[in-house]
Amino acid sequence: MLNLSKNNVTDKINVLKFSAFRTAEGRASHRVLPRLLSVILGLFVIFLFVPWTQNVRGHGNVTALSPSSRPQMLHSIIPGRIDEWFVQEGDYVEKGDTIVKISEIKSEYFDPQLLERTSDQVEASEKSVEAYSEKVKTLEEQMENLRTILKLKMEQAKNKLQQAKLKVQSDSIKYQAAQMNEEVAQRQFERFESLYEQGLKSKTDYENRNIKYQKAMAEKISAENALLASRNDVINAKIELNSIRNDYQNSIAKINAEKFTTASSQMSALKEVRTLENKLSNYRVRQGYYYVTAPQTGYITQSVTTGIGELVKEGQQIVSIMPADAKLAVEMYVRPINLPLIQKGQHVRIQFDGWPAIVFSGWPNTSYGTYGGTVYAIDRFAQPDGTFRVLVEPDESDHEWPEALSVGGGANSMLLLEDVPIWYELWRQFNGFPPNYYMNQDSGDQKKSSKKH
Repeated sequence: MLNLSKNNVTDKINVLKFSAFRTAEGRASHRVLPRLLSVILGLFVIFLFVPWTQNVRGHGNVTALSPSSRPQMLHSIIPGRIDEWFVQEGDYVEKGDTIVKISEIKSEYFDPQLLERTSDQVEASEKSVEAYSEKVKTLEEQMENLRTILKLKMEQAKNKLQQAKLKVQSDSIKYQAAQMNEEVAQRQFERFESLYEQGLKSKTDYENRNIKYQKAMAEKISAENALLASRNDVINAKIELNSIRNDYQNSIAKINAEKFTTASSQMSALKEVRTLENKLSNYRVRQGYYYVTAPQTGYITQSVTTGIGELVKEGQQIVSIMPADAKLAVEMYVRPINLPLIQKGQHVRIQFDGWPAIVFSGWPNTSYGTYGGTVYAIDRFAQPDGTFRVLVEPDESDHEWPEALSVGGGANSMLLLEDVPIWYELWRQFNGFPPNYYMNQDSGDQKKSSKKH
């Protein structure tokens, strides 16, 4: 009976008189079911307090930890035609091994003796530079000789000018002496003429004195002519001095101009030498690109350009290579809401595609087939889909990752956080809070309070 009424009649009725009541009261389920429900409820309450490891799930793939160890594509540096393949896909190659040979397709590089001819051009241009250099030295020597001769000629002309000046002085003295002699002879002649008129001197004496007077006048005129000639010699010496200076300076200027012209031609020849040397160096380097070699030890994975005789452009992809002995890592992608919870060095459990595993996300210690890792790097920019990339490296304290792992394989990762009761995790999931939301806030408050203290 349901006993819903306030007026209970159970005490007034003898239920044992009725067979249906006796059958219902006698069944075992009537006693077991309440006990079973009580046990289940107790276990559920206990289960709510069982520790649960919070985690952040992320999907990703296997990659190499170092960028230099990741798969790379080999390109053709120069345009050309494929002549010969030396490897096949899947081959193991050492660093420097030849992968493919490329031949020229440009007409300016067809000459089989291109390097020798260009080297001869460089040598000829170098000799031309040396010849110009020798000519410059010769012109400098000529200029030095002309300067020496000019110095000597100038000293000679100066000496001649000095001699002419001294001769002017000498002739001037002689002229003054002759002038004085002429004046004395004139006075004597005038006295003799007066005495002759008085009859005190004979005509012979008068004539002799006249002759002396005329002779003194002639000597005066001769001295004056000599003085004028000496003065002309001084003027001529000055003119000759200036003429020597101008002539030699003009010659030196012409040689100096020729020197600069030669030096300019030398610079042009030197420029041509450098241009030819650059071409020669480019030709030598270009010949090294005829053979595409392995930049590091690894495996040939895929040939993008195939066949013999196929043309390749400059920078075109030819073949890809996977470096050997690469240290593997896992790149996992997490949502932005979980990014603040991730720090370098945190532990991660990884399940690789192709390796069977039994995973209990809340109890990673009871999982089977997962491998350990630690957070190595966290990207500071979002991917096109809005997620953030986290790079995970192997955990050295855990068992090693499978040797058969290959770059590009899939991986499911669990970033392990704090241990919390199951009731807390259910409450967090129902409310849509991120893991450790309040715990991180408390720790942040503690940090702030510690800073204040």
